[in-house]
Amino acid sequence: MRNSLWGLFLLAVSQAVWSSVNIEHWQTAQGSRVFFVHTEGLPIADIVIDFDAGSARDGKQAGLAALTSNVLDTGAGQWNADRIAERFESVGAQFETGISSDTASVTLRTLTEKPLFDKAVETLHVILTKPTFSEADFQREKKRTLAGLKMREESPGDLADIAFSKALYGEHPYAHPETGLIETVATLKAADLRAFYRQYYVAANAVVVLVGNLSREQAEATVAALLKDLPAGQKAAPLPDVAMPGRATSQYTAYPSTQTHVLVGLPGIDRKDPDFFSLFVGNHILGGSGLVSKLFEEIREKRGLAYSAYSGFKPMQKKGPFVLGLQTRNDQTGEALKVLNRTLADFIAKGPTEAELTAAKKNITGGFPMRFDTNKKLANYVAMIGFYDLPLDYLDTFTQKVDAVTVASIVDAFKRHVDLNLLQTVTVGGDAQAKSGQ
Repeated sequence: MRNSLWGLFLLAVSQAVWSSVNIEHWQTAQGSRVFFVHTEGLPIADIVIDFDAGSARDGKQAGLAALTSNVLDTGAGQWNADRIAERFESVGAQFETGISSDTASVTLRTLTEKPLFDKAVETLHVILTKPTFSEADFQREKKRTLAGLKMREESPGDLADIAFSKALYGEHPYAHPETGLIETVATLKAADLRAFYRQYYVAANAVVVLVGNLSREQAEATVAALLKDLPAGQKAAPLPDVAMPGRATSQYTAYPSTQTHVLVGLPGIDRKDPDFFSLFVGNHILGGSGLVSKLFEEIREKRGLAYSAYSGFKPMQKKGPFVLGLQTRNDQTGEALKVLNRTLADFIAKGPTEAELTAAKKNITGGFPMRFDTNKKLANYVAMIGFYDLPLDYLDTFTQKVDAVTVASIVDAFKRHVDLNLLQTVTVGGDAQAKSGQ
């Protein structure tokens, strides 16, 4: 019955798009930063807790953050994984864990009816404060992870991603894949996870987001209940700055496939870079808008060299990647790569036309409210704002800042952030023809 009710709520029409988002912010005595948005309508609350405990914190133990996150809810307090799942299911709540390079996240979606809400929050509290990291649970998740890493070696796309990150970041913490490497995961022990948890899953290292039909008083009480017994600890030390590559490089890896995966790029921008909006709008035109982008037009529409072609900036705590990518037939790799590089160079030199810029702005601003038209979407946006310390009016001023972008600001930003002499090129495909064009 609970699940049926939950399904009806999920299918219900969400609240009207917000004309503005009022994000309330405070900090707990233990150092957790809290961000709260009161919404009305559906009796649902979404909770996101982000710890600065992503894969960039792995050190030399690549995969440690991911495995810690995966094992977190396999046992807590007196409950095993089945009992934890039963507790959430009994109140129609949804719980997830996950990581990125920067963050380790726990999320909870629950009904706000008090008995249901309180049980869901209590369960999350025990998971946060009393994970057991038992040897049996650890070994099971480690075995599953290693199986996944072995399967990854059979994916040319995954191999290209790994090589690309290494080419961009060298020895920086962003260089290794989030799920780790076979040789590093194989050496991990349950004690390593416990130590990682004790260091990074602490109150001072947490950003807590609540979005839903709660009062400020209820939100404050919920945060106190969730973080009770969680040690204050210390905020994670700043990550090292990203050094730009010293020169352009090209790396080809042979793989028995009919298609070649192509990635080109370099470290781009951090989340607070003042050029974000010019680069974001410019990239929308270059390769971020799918079927109407310049890369798609030149590579797919005009020449049929690939099913799709794309580009994107991924801003993070430090400079995240700027990447251009495509997948093409082995014998067309050289030509496709030449067209990709030429299209990028032309865009950096000239930028978009006024007509292209106007169309891009309309596309971005017209669809923007749909990006946070549910509590869950909004919670994820607010978590991004909180974790990266962005202005609380970020959502309210987004369209204004997009509209302020000009052709000149796009050209200026791309010229300063995308140095063609430093591009890193990675190709993984079926034969030596993939080397041509590099």
